[in-house]
Amino acid sequence: MLVDTKARIGVFSIALGAYLPQFPSLVPEFESQYEAFKKMIPDTVELIDGGMVTTKEQSQEAGDKFRAADVDLVIMQLLTYATSYNMLPAVKDLDVPVVLVNIQKLKALDYDNTDIATWLGEGYACGAVGEMVADLERYGKRHAVITGVVEGGDPAVQAEIEDWCRAAQVRRRFRDTNIAQIGRPYPGMMDLYIDESNLYRRMHLYTKQFDWEKMWAIADNITDEEAIRAKAQDILDTFDIEGGGSIEEVWEMAKYVVAFEQWVKDEKLGLIASHYDGYAQGKAGVLDSMLIPAFSMLIKQGTACAVEGDMKVAMAMSILKTISGTGQLAEMYSIDFNDDIAIIGHSGSGDADISDKKPTMKIVKVFHGKTGGGYLTQFYPYTGPVTYLAITQDGDGHFKFIAAEGVNEEGPILSFGDTNMRTRFTCGAREFVNRWSECGPTHHFAAATGRHIDTILKVAKIFNVPVDIVTR
Repeated sequence: MLVDTKARIGVFSIALGAYLPQFPSLVPEFESQYEAFKKMIPDTVELIDGGMVTTKEQSQEAGDKFRAADVDLVIMQLLTYATSYNMLPAVKDLDVPVVLVNIQKLKALDYDNTDIATWLGEGYACGAVGEMVADLERYGKRHAVITGVVEGGDPAVQAEIEDWCRAAQVRRRFRDTNIAQIGRPYPGMMDLYIDESNLYRRMHLYTKQFDWEKMWAIADNITDEEAIRAKAQDILDTFDIEGGGSIEEVWEMAKYVVAFEQWVKDEKLGLIASHYDGYAQGKAGVLDSMLIPAFSMLIKQGTACAVEGDMKVAMAMSILKTISGTGQLAEMYSIDFNDDIAIIGHSGSGDADISDKKPTMKIVKVFHGKTGGGYLTQFYPYTGPVTYLAITQDGDGHFKFIAAEGVNEEGPILSFGDTNMRTRFTCGAREFVNRWSECGPTHHFAAATGRHIDTILKVAKIFNVPVDIVTR
């Protein structure tokens, strides 16, 4: 990632304080279990430790820590039965989901040789979870439950915890970085228009606006020839250039990529949405001709770059890149009714990590629907499972996610410089287009290799937005 961020996860455990003086052996038992539990949190996130909570006062102290750290998620371990006052003071002032981890130490108790302390310490599960959820509901808090066992290991529990941490990373990335808007959306694409204040309010994402006059001059002060040469080689290593390419031929492009990378770091940009709608002459023409591959180099490093000024698809691309490692711009392209396949793709910058073979770059005299000409890039997405994500809004400005899973298949694609995927959906291509369109998406969406709807649902819960699932 050009601008790296780490999700902050509030973690604590709870137990009923009344048990501890009655059964002193529970104290070291619970402390050991909590220490082991914290090791289940991946080191890709920052752990904010609220401690082992057995009183309301300790819960308040944990809540103070979580608020001060601006946590993106709270994960709570239920050690044994506890009343909800152990939990509520820690989370009542937070606007993030609470994940209740209900993991029992033993797979089963030795029924003939278990005393009360052993039952409470090593074999008590389920009893307090409903109580916790009931009070979270009454407090208007979002929640999730994970149930499992420690003995013998439980990969499903570990996977769920890691998935929640990946989802939380999206919130932190949106809070800690900014979205650049260069120019404005493509004229007349009113589905792309957005209220930047509402975006900041609901998705925590701040907009920095830039004029093209500034971008044309962005590379004027780039003089480090060693850095330019290294970036030129990176471009050649990333793309096969039609007719062959050399460092000298991509030198100007490399210079701009170096400048863009520094700009991204200086402005703390996690996302970029741009569209140029002028006369592509002089410096404007030079930059406009190479924006697609230049922004593709940024996507490769984790900065989502969307064409036509679409800030919502930039968010979708960033979400998929963050949770899955791939985030490709896409839209409905065509339907192959003979094969019942949806052809999905787009002209513009793309993600090299989604490509099964080396992407290609070619020069065209005319960009369709836009001024000027220049470089197009074509990526070749992997066959196998694929996930699509769109972000749209209702009339009151509330955001909504739209998601679908399908399978990319081998077969003929177009080859004039745009990325194409042949996607089969369980509901069929015709019905997919009907269902997807009825959800009211923008005409752009994002694509990622693999199946990710379960993680998208977690991201949506963290941001408190609804999800329409079209097909899986």
